[in-house]
Amino acid sequence: MSVTHRLTAPAPGWTATTDVVVVGSGIAGLTVALNVRKAGLRAMVVTKAVLDEGSTRWAQGGIAAALGEGDTPEQHLDDTLVAGAGVCDEEAVRTLVTEGPDAVRRLIAVGAAFDRDEDGEILLTREGGHHRHRIVHAGGDATGAEVSRALVAAVRSDPDLELIEHALVLDLLTDAGGHAAGLTLHVMGEGQRDGVGAVRARAVVLATGGLGQVFSATTNPAVSTGDGVALALRAGAAAADLEFVQFHPTVLWLGADAAGQQPLVSEAVRGEGAHLVDADGVRFMVGQHELAELAPRDIVAKAITRRMQEKGADHMYLDGRHFGAEMWEHRFPTILASCRSHGIDPVTEPIPIAPASHHAAGGVRTDRHGRTSVPGLYACGEVACTGVHGANRLASNSLLEGLVFAERIAADLAERHAAGELPERTVDVAAAQAAKAVPLPASESRAEIQRLMSRGAGVLRSAASLADAAAGLALLAEQARSHVAEEKPADPRVETWEAANLLLVATALVAAAAQREETRGGHWREDFPERDDANWRRHLITTLAASGDPVSTPEEQ
Repeated sequence: MSVTHRLTAPAPGWTATTDVVVVGSGIAGLTVALNVRKAGLRAMVVTKAVLDEGSTRWAQGGIAAALGEGDTPEQHLDDTLVAGAGVCDEEAVRTLVTEGPDAVRRLIAVGAAFDRDEDGEILLTREGGHHRHRIVHAGGDATGAEVSRALVAAVRSDPDLELIEHALVLDLLTDAGGHAAGLTLHVMGEGQRDGVGAVRARAVVLATGGLGQVFSATTNPAVSTGDGVALALRAGAAAADLEFVQFHPTVLWLGADAAGQQPLVSEAVRGEGAHLVDADGVRFMVGQHELAELAPRDIVAKAITRRMQEKGADHMYLDGRHFGAEMWEHRFPTILASCRSHGIDPVTEPIPIAPASHHAAGGVRTDRHGRTSVPGLYACGEVACTGVHGANRLASNSLLEGLVFAERIAADLAERHAAGELPERTVDVAAAQAAKAVPLPASESRAEIQRLMSRGAGVLRSAASLADAAAGLALLAEQARSHVAEEKPADPRVETWEAANLLLVATALVAAAAQREETRGGHWREDFPERDDANWRRHLITTLAASGDPVSTPEEQ
């Protein structure tokens, strides 16, 4: 299988070589890199910003694992399956919850310092959808920052682990047999490796994070433009469950015009007893679910949205005034500082909140070893769809998923290396040159994509809203093609490459969401309000047609 689509870009002006190239520097990417180095393989980490600016550092809540007295992997599995609304891959979940506790212990051995009690025991808290206290955390609400710090320190301590920062990955390179043989990328800034270059490798690991920037308001950092999913689709890999986007229920509401990355108010705040209320102070989650405010996120996000509709309001409130100043300062210092920086004091007033795009349950489809449908191309973390999350991610399973499946990818690569199954690859230059160049949208298309997606494919969806979004996205694609035909193409640069990735991922997401005519997990259809297990208890698999258009096919039941 040859790569048939690629971004319009200059030919590589430089080449580097390694054994394994890892794209992304969150918990997933850095864990892969550290572990393949232990196996004696050369590794290179390519990251879009600087080493510690991925999504991991923004994670407030923690890492879920059955570490507490009385808790078991089986109970963690049950909670995950319930949250996943019937479409989790049970064996993938079993792998996650069984291998999770030891993976967390190995993370501690790397240097991650989690919060402990006076006796030195790890403190555990509870979040939405969990029936047990099983969330390890650091710095109260700064878990991701601590995990990132520890992993970055470990990576920097290895002088032979090569790093390329400020690099946007472009497309996959393959050999004549269709096996991953490296990738092309663009390095921003000044140095020996400026502009478009190529990294040749025996295997490629995508750990590029999420796609939250396809929506106007998201908790994801600005770099989360779906680059990994877009690259994989162009390379011929399959994606799955793209329609299942989790909207975090409690994101700090900064006004109707707020766009880009929004401050998260962690699930852990509700885990410690904060209440969701409307402007009249009424707790509207009581009686809607046995766990009330700690119901799975899709249920809470829908309840908030319904209440907003009922009240004609654009936000609700999270009330933690009963915590008192001391608890806010010690348990949630990051959230307290964030709120106060925006003129809100949670100690004395309820926090205005509204749902915003948070986590993609779907992504590049992988098996339990992180292998995609393209030989030699792996994926882990939020860019991947392992089947763990199903239709709705259970709180704090994301960092655990990145950790567990990154270790499994490294183990698979080490095993293949030892068996002589990771030879050097020769890039099929002719195939790369023959691939169809994707016309680039104008850089200002990004804002229009986000507007179309937030309006038509956000928390509330319908056939009409999705059709409107699809039409708007198709118009942007047609404009890009017409500019090429008129010999006025958009300049190939970071902004237009990101816009192309966002346009492809948004188009694929909308197509899948339009096809799934039911409400399940993070996918809420107003025109199909009920879950339909008879027809839709299965995955939607997305690939690119020869035309470059995404095609979603229901998996056989």
